[in-house]
Amino acid sequence: MKRPQTPARKQAGVVATLGLLALTGLTGCQVDVSGQTLPSPYWLSDDVQYFAPGTEFKLSREAAAMQAEAAAANAPKASAPVPSPVPGAGVADPGPLPVAVPIGQP
Repeated sequence: MKRPQTPARKQAGVVATLGLLALTGLTGCQVDVSGQTLPSPYWLSDDVQYFAPGTEFKLSREAAAMQAEAAAANAPKASAPVPSPVPGAGVADPGPLPVAVPIGQP
C-alpha cells in the first residue's frame, strides 16, 4: 500500500528540484565547441586576450650573443707588430777567435 504524500514533503521536493536547476544554470557547464573547451556560457562576453605576433624563436638575443662570441673566438688575433731586425741582433757571440799556433812551437 502506498502512503499518500503530504503537502510539506511535496513542497520540499519541488524546492530542491528548482534549487538544483538554478544552481546548474548559474554555474555554467563546460562545453566543447570547434576544438575549444569553453568553461561557461558567458564566454562570448569575456575580454579578448591578444598576444602580438613575435619571432618564432624565443631566444633570439641569446643566440645572437652566442654567435658573436663564437665569431670573436674564431677571428685571427691581432698580434703586436714585429720590430725591424737590428744588424747583428739575434746572432750568438762566438767568443774570442782561436789563435793559430804553428806546430812544433810551444
